[in-house]
Amino acid sequence: MGRPGAVIEVDRNTPPTLFHFGEGVRLERLPLGTRVVYPPDPLPPIAHPERAIRRALAHPLDDDPLKSLLRPGMRLTIAFDDLSLPLPPMVQPDVRQLVLEEVIELAAAAGVEDVHLIVANSLHRRMTAEEIRHVVGDRVFTTFYPDRLYNHDAEDTEGNVFLGTTAMGEEVTLNRRAAESDLLIYVNLTLVPMDGGHKSLATGLGSYRSIRAHHTVHTLRNSRSYMHPPDSALHHACTRQGQLIEDAVRCFHIETAVNNHCFPALVNFMQKRETDWTAADQAAYLTVKQLTDLAPPAVKRAVFHSMRAPYGLTAVHAGQVDAVHERTLAAVERQMLVEVEGQTDIVTFGVPYLGPYNVNASMNPVLVVCMGLGYLFNLYRGRPVVRPGGVVILFHPCRYEFDSVQHPSYIDFYDEVLADTTDPAEIEARYERCFAEDAWYRQLYRRSHAYHGVHPFYAWYWAAHAMEYVGDVIVVGGERETVRHLGFKCASTLADALEMAEQTVGRHPSITHLRFPPLMLADVR
Repeated sequence: MGRPGAVIEVDRNTPPTLFHFGEGVRLERLPLGTRVVYPPDPLPPIAHPERAIRRALAHPLDDDPLKSLLRPGMRLTIAFDDLSLPLPPMVQPDVRQLVLEEVIELAAAAGVEDVHLIVANSLHRRMTAEEIRHVVGDRVFTTFYPDRLYNHDAEDTEGNVFLGTTAMGEEVTLNRRAAESDLLIYVNLTLVPMDGGHKSLATGLGSYRSIRAHHTVHTLRNSRSYMHPPDSALHHACTRQGQLIEDAVRCFHIETAVNNHCFPALVNFMQKRETDWTAADQAAYLTVKQLTDLAPPAVKRAVFHSMRAPYGLTAVHAGQVDAVHERTLAAVERQMLVEVEGQTDIVTFGVPYLGPYNVNASMNPVLVVCMGLGYLFNLYRGRPVVRPGGVVILFHPCRYEFDSVQHPSYIDFYDEVLADTTDPAEIEARYERCFAEDAWYRQLYRRSHAYHGVHPFYAWYWAAHAMEYVGDVIVVGGERETVRHLGFKCASTLADALEMAEQTVGRHPSITHLRFPPLMLADVR
């Protein structure tokens, strides 16, 4: 059993604390009395994952064994999560590969020949052939790619069907192949509580028409937080859509959870608490620090993006979506949950080099906001770690740097939309539809490897709750012009940022540092 998360108070004997700083790391001495929250250590993985997967398929929750659902002549479609998780990408074999191989073997034994595998990439970019191969493994890839293993296309008019409207007026579309199948299997990897459940099909195989129903400023401002589904308006909407899908198509869900062992041995010091560092860890830190201080951004990015995480499978469940997801969330919370007593005036954390939307690409300024104020800020249940009107201090170089292949609409969003206004509601009302329906962005999404034209809007909305909630956002180490363009304040050092923050929260503030990554879920009492 891994150690649970820890909350310590900085005193004179506390070593400096590690901050992730984009494609770099740095140690900072935090003020005395600062509260530092550490994630739990990795849970031990299941010793025999293939055996656990077979058992889950044979003894599903509130459903029949998968073997009994398969028959000759049927149309079987298997959808699976794309590369937006886990982060960093998992060493091979990915748990999705292990699940897919077991499912495909059962289908072959049952005489099922009409089998398609679909990457549930939603409005994300299309995965490349090699990225798909890494997730599904060589055997599945060579057997099915490209005719029967492919990316979902949310902009294919003929390839998507309208299923109906929920009681709350949310429209529901679904990939046509999935909708017309005799059995639709979804293979999910749940890294954080926001993933999985009804959200998998409703979003992963949806279109702009269906996703725009809940990816709104109003919905996201009323999701407290995205990481606690009972308090999330986003999840309530996805559940209503998912229930409509389940009424239209025979579905079978397979969900997996992994531990938080997200760094390979060479840089395992980033996984550890600083008090646990050995002499070898200290030497590794100095080596990485020197590399990231001196190397050009492109070199640093190549090194960091080449890392693969040695995650271990901690849970696998199959069957009816609600029963499965309840067990999955329990497994995820066992790994992530840290009890935190009360809120604080200031919260600090580093924004790492990688988020769900920049795999093998730079983290542009809009994605820095999405990652820092969208994902990391919302890793709580109950209440945010920072009090209402408090200050968030982020560490990131925040360079004006965009990947022209993956993020073309992000460039125009930053240059044109944010130059006019940074208010999420105003942005939504004035600009979203134009970008979402732009023919050129649509073509790049369908034929290249670009995120959908609307995607930067959703990345910005993801931060809407935090923007409304906090009194100030300060970015340490960012390019001043870029940070100001985003609507935030810039500081050269942590000391400068804390001094600036006192103008908002008053003298002698309480401070909490969240030591990401690995990820954790703060249970704020």
